[in-house]
Amino acid sequence: MLTQVRMSKRAEKTATETLRGAFGFDPDEATAYFLVHVPRSNAQPVEVSEHLSWNPERITLAAHYGERDDGQVRCRLARPKWNEIADVVRAEFNARLKREGRRPGRWKAGFNPVTRLLGKELTVLMWAIEDADPATIPIAIANWQGLTPEERWWLYTMTAAATGNAITDRGRGWRKALRFALTENPVTGRHVEQPVVPEFFRLVSETPAISGEDAPMPDQPTGVDSDDDRPSTIKRETDTAEILKPARKTTKKSTKATGKKTTRRKKST
Repeated sequence: MLTQVRMSKRAEKTATETLRGAFGFDPDEATAYFLVHVPRSNAQPVEVSEHLSWNPERITLAAHYGERDDGQVRCRLARPKWNEIADVVRAEFNARLKREGRRPGRWKAGFNPVTRLLGKELTVLMWAIEDADPATIPIAIANWQGLTPEERWWLYTMTAAATGNAITDRGRGWRKALRFALTENPVTGRHVEQPVVPEFFRLVSETPAISGEDAPMPDQPTGVDSDDDRPSTIKRETDTAEILKPARKTTKKSTKATGKKTTRRKKST
């Protein structure tokens, strides 16, 4: 009994320390979140894992490299690359948290909880630079900032579904396409209003190494055509114009015509 009490107090202390400085995550509001592990040693990589449930007694043990949905590590990023993006991501996330009336977060050594939506956006950027030339990281950051949150969420969903494992899926399929889209699309030659996502679609559909058999694509979302770089409209069996077109009064005309013929016949009789 005493051992359980001690373990409970230890877990409570660990949970309190972990939640201090969290980026928008509150276990009382939602149980799904991302966990960013920043080691104390600069020689070890930074890991981000996705969690569907909150267990204060297993915070440090829940992350894994298997195929289970809960706690799967999504990316391992070299510490120098993490240092390049950490401040930029912190500033953007805190600006959005401030607009929502939430406390700002901060990166600290150890485990850093991040609300699920922000965690998806962070993972997209980490995937884009994990195998990229460090010199292209500023381009990736600029292009990532040019995406809307909804575009980042969509990119995460599609990439995680096809190549979401931190180890076995690294450098394959959508992970490779994401790197091309954000690091090899110079921001200087792009209009501010021009999104990066269409370029991403084009690379996926035209590059054999990405869209071929070695990197199977997930099912296309509703309303998206793989042959076009923009969402297509849903085809209907009946054209709307045909539905709204007024019906021809063929029946009435034929009836009147028949009546006239009948009347003429009666007169002749």
